[in-house]
Amino acid sequence: MDSFEENQPTGVQDLFQDAGEPERRITVMLAAFEGWNDAGEAASDALKYMGRYFGSERVSTIDADEFYDFQFTRPMIKRNSSGQRRIKWPNTRISKAVVPKSNVDLILVNGVEPSYKWRAYTAELVALAKELSVDCIVLVGALLADVPHSRPIPVTVTSDDDLVRESLDVEPSTYEGPIGIVGVLAEMGLLADIPTMSLWAAVPHYVGQSPSPKAQLALLNKLEEILQITVDTHVLTEESEAWERGVDELATEDPEVAAYVRQLEEAKDTVDLPEASGESIAREFERYLKKRRREQ
Repeated sequence: MDSFEENQPTGVQDLFQDAGEPERRITVMLAAFEGWNDAGEAASDALKYMGRYFGSERVSTIDADEFYDFQFTRPMIKRNSSGQRRIKWPNTRISKAVVPKSNVDLILVNGVEPSYKWRAYTAELVALAKELSVDCIVLVGALLADVPHSRPIPVTVTSDDDLVRESLDVEPSTYEGPIGIVGVLAEMGLLADIPTMSLWAAVPHYVGQSPSPKAQLALLNKLEEILQITVDTHVLTEESEAWERGVDELATEDPEVAAYVRQLEEAKDTVDLPEASGESIAREFERYLKKRRREQ
């Protein structure tokens, strides 16, 4: 149990608290974008869930006209609460939430991946982060992957920031290839000397449509751990279990799909076997205890 010493940082609150100094509030920017970075809309739905849960209030928006091709990202016409038809334009909503019983303030960035001027768009977000005294940026995404729906959804945490990697024991990303707006914002954050990390949930590609409550729940659980906060997700847990039962039923109706799912399950279980060690069990138990302490 030596690796679980009390002074070992386990999340952003530990990371930015100076030893021997009074505890201060930590401001974390969470960002997710609908589109290419958001399989099953799991990432954007996770941040919307947190915004509703903590009662976030809008502090800013990014104007749509400069950054979107409306033939590609079309505005929607909807009725408002009074029954009037209004056009809803794609935009980026920035809101703030104060997490109770915690030293964390959240800046939530929810938007649609822009069509144009990505460098100007991300520079505007980074400038806002500086203005709001953001200590850390956490980018949230979801991608389609060869994973079974019947097993825990993998969530990968990476960072190219030395402080984050060394303190929170996360790996740098090894991905090379096309990127979305999340990848651009990650680099812009680092260039601005704001510690930045990325969370990616792996959504089963054969059920990649929205909603994807199990992936959304996995992201929220990982955010709880990293931010060292507590989010009540019992409703989402029930939705996740219902989603999994529904996919089970669909899979049994198609023998080829059922065989493919079994193949993915076997591959996943084989990879996970080494994790059933005393060290991994102790690590999970320590996470459980820390969550219980935060809830008290």
